[in-house]
Order: sequence, then C-alpha cells, then structure tokens
Amino acid sequence: MLVKEIMTKHVVTIRPNNTVFESVLLYQEKKVGCLVVVENDVCVGIITERDIIERTLCVKKNPETTAVEDIMSTDIKTINALDTIETALKVMEEYNVKKLPVFSDDKLVGIITVTDISKARSDISKRFMESWVKPQWRD
Repeated sequence: MLVKEIMTKHVVTIRPNNTVFESVLLYQEKKVGCLVVVENDVCVGIITERDIIERTLCVKKNPETTAVEDIMSTDIKTINALDTIETALKVMEEYNVKKLPVFSDDKLVGIITVTDISKARSDISKRFMESWVKPQWRD
C-alpha cells in the first residue's frame, strides 16, 4: 500500500512569523495533530501540541508574542507519496517521529501519521506499536 492511498490530503499550514497563540487557534478550529510551517511554498518546519507545551508554556514564553519559528521543529523528516507505508514506518521509527509531511514533485501534497497507518493496516501497526512506541512510553 502506498503513502498516497492513506495520507491526509488537506494539510493545515501556518507561517513561521505567526504567533504561537495563532497556531493554537488554528488547532482549535481545524482539529489537527500538527501544523506544517510553510514559507514561500517551502516546508520549513512542523509544530505539534507538544512543541507548544514544552517550548512555550513550560518555559513561560508568552504565546501571544512568541513566533512559531521560535518553537517549531526544523529537522523535518518527509516521505514521497509513492513510497510504501512500510517505508514510512521505517522512517518514523528511525527518527522517532509520528508524523511525516508527504511530497510529490517537490510539492507538499499531504501528511501521514502513525494513526493513519494503524487505521489502514492493523497488522503493521501492532508490530510497530510493540517494537517502537510501547518501549518509549514512560509511566
């Protein structure tokens, strides 16, 4: 099965100069797990709820004045739309990420997450959860 078959095609994006507060409002409106940060049609980062919590709230930065670019992750791992979901899982496992922006011909065309894969292929996700995710959970 190919990434393009199960990816989310509508990617919610934000600009690096938007504030963290604006990103939170976008999260609330769109009900997504991450925002892809785009500047001049180029993916320059990704911001997750965890980034907002750990890099803004926990360090007492003001979300209304802190820019997304100040807290976003910039070492982004991506995948091609024509790659297999097994390849996507290998990338996720290798780099300890749960979301991958999807590209085709250098254009952002979607995003794939561990959740997308688990819904599409429960056999793969069970193996993945047992080998990678569960050992990393801390109680």
